Amino acid sequence: MILEAVMLQVKQGMEEEYEEAFRQASTIISSMKGYISHELQRCIEVNGKYLLLVKWETLEDHTVGFRQSSEYQEWKHQLHDFYDPFPTVEHFENVPLEEMG
Repeated sequence: MILEAVMLQVKQGMEEEYEEAFRQASTIISSMKGYISHELQRCIEVNGKYLLLVKWETLEDHTVGFRQSSEYQEWKHQLHDFYDPFPTVEHFENVPLEEMG
């Protein structure tokens, strides 16, 4: 499993509109091959700051399957105008905390 983590900064005063657009766009990402789950967290200390966490089965499910799809073009159309600056996407993998063997 891969965790996609994105820190998002939404333009001032557009937070409510963004959250509604994100709710609608969520159906796009949740329909993709390899998608497991996602959540959007709102920062308490900084207005307009959000953390998007998406779980994918593989890195390629996100970077190829989603990013190179027509569905991604619709995702961009619905959401990308809200961001300033444009966010950096990072991917993480779990570190086992129990010793093997």
